[in-house]
Amino acid sequence: MQDTNLEDILTNLENSDSNSTRFSENWSQGRSAFGGLSAAFAVTAMRKRLTQPQTIRSLMVSFIAPVAPGEVKVEANILRQGKNVTQCSANVISGGQIALQAMAAFGNSRKAFKPAAAANKELPSRDSGISFSDNAKRLPHFLQYFDGCWTGGGIPFSGNYKPSLSMWVRHKQDVSRFPIEKLVAIADIPPPVLLSHFEKPPVPASSLTWSLEFVEAPEEIAGEWFYLEFEVDAAADGYTQQSGKIYDELGRLVALTRQCMVYFG
Repeated sequence: MQDTNLEDILTNLENSDSNSTRFSENWSQGRSAFGGLSAAFAVTAMRKRLTQPQTIRSLMVSFIAPVAPGEVKVEANILRQGKNVTQCSANVISGGQIALQAMAAFGNSRKAFKPAAAANKELPSRDSGISFSDNAKRLPHFLQYFDGCWTGGGIPFSGNYKPSLSMWVRHKQDVSRFPIEKLVAIADIPPPVLLSHFEKPPVPASSLTWSLEFVEAPEEIAGEWFYLEFEVDAAADGYTQQSGKIYDELGRLVALTRQCMVYFG
């Protein structure tokens, strides 16, 4: 199968009358597509259902089954359309079965009380970080489409458990036509922080559920680099919960995220 970049994959979906597209195994991690890609499929299909442009305010995802390389189809519906907010759902279909379900709220901006903004976060230099390729014992295929570096703990298979991680990430290719999907993909880059406990791969791990709250409209984020801080909130019985904050390159908080993950170690 001919490989295509993210913009091509999403453009094919956006233009498809059947809401379908294709991707190669280069976008996979293990048996399934990179979760940020699968969630981006759902977002694109839901956006197509909107009767007027609205920015995304929240996204909730349930990872049900592997999204295998090849053709995928997305079924999207409007659940309710109000004066300011539209709520949508989407099913990503792979191999004839539902592999991912998502719900999203899209909303208009309106005048409202806004507390005084916090000062922009002071971010570490990207030059001080360790690149993904220099520090990974096994890189998932999809990381070839991203530049990034670790600036804190949580490095998978380092054998040095720390309950938090931090990193810089950007897309290698231009995804400016899809600002929401661009941020959705970035937000799912961090692996389970708990993998830093282990010394050798493989340790199978995957997300079960994921929520993403958009503090700033993705369409208004001009930079390419994002700074991510994630931490473990709890872990027991083969499941772990982690939450994170995502900043633009100016140190402005743009999104909040939380995931429930499963691991077999």
